[in-house]
Parts: sequence; structure tokens; C-alpha cells
Amino acid sequence: MGSKNRISKHILPIILENRKRGQWYVEPFVGGANLIDKVGGNRIGADFNEYLPALYSSLQSGWIPPTILTEHEYSHIKANKDQYSNALVAFVGFACSYAAKWFGGYCRGFDATGKPRDYIGEAYRNVMKQAGNLQGIKFVHSSYDELEIPENSIIYCDPPYENTTKYKDSFDHDKFWQWCRDMSLAGHDVFISEYNAPADFQCIWEKEIISSLTRDTGAKKGIERLFKYKA
Repeated sequence: MGSKNRISKHILPIILENRKRGQWYVEPFVGGANLIDKVGGNRIGADFNEYLPALYSSLQSGWIPPTILTEHEYSHIKANKDQYSNALVAFVGFACSYAAKWFGGYCRGFDATGKPRDYIGEAYRNVMKQAGNLQGIKFVHSSYDELEIPENSIIYCDPPYENTTKYKDSFDHDKFWQWCRDMSLAGHDVFISEYNAPADFQCIWEKEIISSLTRDTGAKKGIERLFKYKA
């Protein structure tokens, strides 16, 4: 949900424009890793969901996800996460769920010809295609505010958007924006994706994006924006 793959070609040149040799690129909300997998050099990808870093680390080590998963198996994994590897739980919980929402329902649907779509097969192919681009990234299970970040890093934040569909955990937006201020004043180069931001943050890029999240709401439009703190 909220993948930045579609806008990566627009915002990465802005984020990396002044990157110095050896400078760390850090994503405290790595999510689907659809931006960090297009960045080279020193990289840290963190997420508060403990299963995601485990999935990426396992893919780095050669783990292969399943190509077939029944709805019964999906439900059993959802109800018995401790019986399975964190990598498998992450793959099923996100890649095999409707709209990639954490265990938001077994993905199902039909293609343009009316035939059932092979969502699990698609998820497998997408993950395996991305796996090679994950090598060299340090993946960490951590909340953004407890993450150890090297000095003078480039920090890109893609937090849960305010006033949108809730994620797995609640999120304190005021606390997050204050953390961004603090990180900026500490010498980091901080960029934030959101629809809106407090008045002391400047919008440095924006683009209208069409997204589809639920069966009920269908396609929805929003203005994706990239912000920086006006210190």
C-alpha cells in the first residue's frame, strides 16, 4: 500500500542530488523497498513491522517464497504466525493480501478475459525480480525514532499517511514531524513523502497520483508531495 515505485524516477534524483561519496541513505519506513532497491552505496532499510526486514534478509540469503498458496493456508498462517518463519509470514501478510494491506484478505480476482488471476504467482515473480536489487542493504527491525542513523545521512521517510487507511499499528504524526525537525537540525538531509505537512515544511515536488485501495472505493486520486523542513 502506498508503493513509491511509480514516482521513484521523479523523487530519487531530488533526494540524491547532493549525495556525497560514502554518505548513508536511510529509510526508516522501508515498506516494500521500492525506492531503496534503486539506490546504490551505503543503505539502511528499517521497518517497525518485524516481519519485513526478516523477509528481505532471507531473500538476500537465497530464500525462495512459495508459488502456490491456498486461501486455507493463508488463513492458517494469519492465525498461527509463530509457527512459520518471519519471511513467510511477511510474504503472505503483504504480497498475498488484497492491495498489499497487512493480512487484509486473501487476494483474488479476474483478468481482462474473465479468468481467475494468479495473484500468488504474480507476487512470487515480483519478489524474485526485486530480490537481486536488495543485496548490500542493511535491513533492520526498528521504529523510526529508535533507529541508529549514521551522522549526516540522507533520510527518506515514507510514513503512514495522516487521515488515510490505517496500517498495522497506530502512528503519532505530531511526534513524527518533530523527529523530522530534530533530525534536520542534527545535520541529516531529511525528505518526507506525504499528502500534507505542517507549515514549517516546504513542498519541493508534487504530482497527482491515481491509486486503488479497496473494492468499495475503487480508484482514488491524491497529490503525492515531497517535503523538507524549512530550518
